[in-house]
Amino acid sequence: MSRFSDQTAPPCLSRWVIFVLSLACGVGVANIYFPQAISSLIADSLHVSTDSAALVVTAAQLGYAAGIFLLVPLGDRVPHRRLIVTLLIITSLGLIAACSAPSLPVLIGASAAIGVTTVVPQIIIPMAAGLVPADRRGAVTGTLLSGLIGGILLARTFSGTLGEWLGWRAPYMVSAVVVLALAVLLAAVVPVTTPASRQRYPSLLAEPLRLLRAEPELRRSCFYQATVFAGFSAAWTCITLLITGPKYHMGAQVVGLIALVSAGTMFCTPIAGRMVDRKGPDVVNLVCLLGAIASAVLLAPGALGGVVGLVALLVGMLLLDVAMQSGQVANQARIFALRPEARSRLNTAYMTCAFLGGSAGSWLGVRAYDHLGWTGVTGLVALAAGLALVRHLLHRGSAAVVQAARPAGSDEAEVAPAVR
Repeated sequence: MSRFSDQTAPPCLSRWVIFVLSLACGVGVANIYFPQAISSLIADSLHVSTDSAALVVTAAQLGYAAGIFLLVPLGDRVPHRRLIVTLLIITSLGLIAACSAPSLPVLIGASAAIGVTTVVPQIIIPMAAGLVPADRRGAVTGTLLSGLIGGILLARTFSGTLGEWLGWRAPYMVSAVVVLALAVLLAAVVPVTTPASRQRYPSLLAEPLRLLRAEPELRRSCFYQATVFAGFSAAWTCITLLITGPKYHMGAQVVGLIALVSAGTMFCTPIAGRMVDRKGPDVVNLVCLLGAIASAVLLAPGALGGVVGLVALLVGMLLLDVAMQSGQVANQARIFALRPEARSRLNTAYMTCAFLGGSAGSWLGVRAYDHLGWTGVTGLVALAAGLALVRHLLHRGSAAVVQAARPAGSDEAEVAPAVR
């Protein structure tokens, strides 16, 4: 068990510590996304095709998926401070190797290694959820996710600007220094915790699958996030094709502008977290699923082009980002309340399902765009969110039936599993 009670916040988990952890989430996830903006610079410098240079991004994403599966469960087995600091140091070494890579194969290998070890945000979030009172869990999760969102959205701007000034190696070197400094800082501020599990590593890896079978609420949260993230990934994958295509004839810099506008999501997730604490995750999920469907309606005029279409894209993508990220706050608050001793393994199952949904969404989005254009992509966004909404309404209906059938005076806890 954690050295701190699940119901009592440790005295050292102050606002300052939460801010540092949020910063760590942003810096960590940025290492996966910043190579996207410099792949053309890499291609020119190493004299390879742009398709080949794009393998650097693919390697980082595949490495991240592997790291979620292989390393995040260790958050329940290894003291958090030691695990987080060690991974940050290894990530820094990987960034230095990437910076000094003499050829594309070496850079791809270093990028994969960076992806594997930069899963620190997915270790920090369940750790923090266990170190605050239950009535603050949503708010703290929302704050940490706001840092993570900032890292995702600002990474491309950071690397693109720095890469244009100083070359593609500069973002890797700057990131290596920042990550190493962050490791030193977190070594001082991360609370001391006692591992919640003594399971052997192979058993620990199998646990997320067992949790998926045993926990209906985990499966429900995974389904919500996988579907909404599929629509989100489809939209972000295809918006570059739309902006640079015949309807707009604009550069990829406009996509960066839309990403900067979407940075407003950073300020929404803490609000969503506080709403989760007050109203519960189901209420927030309902609002977010309706918001995702509404975003598809707003995005549809983007197919028209011109100023009206561009405004529609800006507003629609902002709403889709807010809906997806705020829904994640609700989903993670729900799963972290299930088994306090297995939060990292729960998060492994959840993030793996979300990642698979996002990958499927990207693949389906490109095919929808090829056959039906931007209208097909917005239809996919609406369909994915609609599936989650149907599942949510069915759950609410079954919960209402169980509640109505419960004998007066019976213990609510006895019927809780049936409501799931």
